Amino acid sequence: MPAGDEGEGVASGVARCWSCGARAVWPSDFRTRAGCGWDGPGPQRAGPRLKESTMLKRSSSPLSESERDERRRADRERLKRAAEELLCSEGWRRWVRVRASFRAYSAGNCMLLALQCHQRGIEPQHVAGFRAWLNLGRCVRKGETALRILAPVTVKQRERQCEDTAELRVFFKTAFVFELSQTEPLAGVEPVVLSAPCEPLTGDSHAPLLAPLEAFAESLGYSVTYEVIPASAGGWCDLARRRIVVDQHASGNARVRTLIHECAHALGVDYQRYSRAQAEVIVDTVTFVVSASVGLAVDGETIPYVAGWGEHGALEAVTEFAETIDKLARRIEGALSPSANDQRASERA
Repeated sequence: MPAGDEGEGVASGVARCWSCGARAVWPSDFRTRAGCGWDGPGPQRAGPRLKESTMLKRSSSPLSESERDERRRADRERLKRAAEELLCSEGWRRWVRVRASFRAYSAGNCMLLALQCHQRGIEPQHVAGFRAWLNLGRCVRKGETALRILAPVTVKQRERQCEDTAELRVFFKTAFVFELSQTEPLAGVEPVVLSAPCEPLTGDSHAPLLAPLEAFAESLGYSVTYEVIPASAGGWCDLARRRIVVDQHASGNARVRTLIHECAHALGVDYQRYSRAQAEVIVDTVTFVVSASVGLAVDGETIPYVAGWGEHGALEAVTEFAETIDKLARRIEGALSPSANDQRASERA
């Protein structure tokens, strides 16, 4: 989960506002203060960023080892609490909707965002760091409190003689983002359109995605054919014959959705490794997430859920299922948007 590259690391200090000349001080908890709340250069037009854009909070002085341990413990506790929300059907569905909207964020960070937005009564649509919103023609409203996620910081190991080594270590630090509802348009600046409108399954707008999906299926060793299917199944994946069949009479968008679904099966979600109910939840959720991420309307679709997830170790089981869904969805999303997949390749939060 890469942090933003807009230089958003300063969480305290004094600077001068670009628009009104006022002096401003970053508060320690990154709550925007009264006034314009901005201390940097004017906004620059830019399209929406696929990668995560965050603000890292830098400590004013180095932390002691005990302070670092306490911070790591607090981060683990926040993640555990967010994961526990997945044990109820509504918490699970909140996570799925967040993951479908924010594909650039890791599964763990989507859990954190889903919980915090729910606690604050926010219906999440778009999330970005403070300065990223400025690049998009919007600014965070005064008094808004940031949402907390985790961002990796890579450092190089050093020998005792202070010589560099080739080994890199990754640590995670608290980072700050804001939801669209916490922002407002910048005066005199036209905000960037954040996303294209969703298209219904009845149309053919996304038919060009069939070719990369077919190529992805073939890379897994599966052939793809379009045939007349008398029933309403839409398609199927024959694991034994390594063959995917899609209804040739379905609309282009419906065929895309079906092929996403069958590609998820082809990635190894079968009824031997999982129960039928678990396998269908995994595949249907991957289909929901990927379809939403590419702009297909999924508002009327039901988000599946398996009550219990397992008699023992339910939290570990549901967390593993969420991570599996996230991993499979990223594989298919990467086939549909290779450049976006490359930007997320180092994400491990």
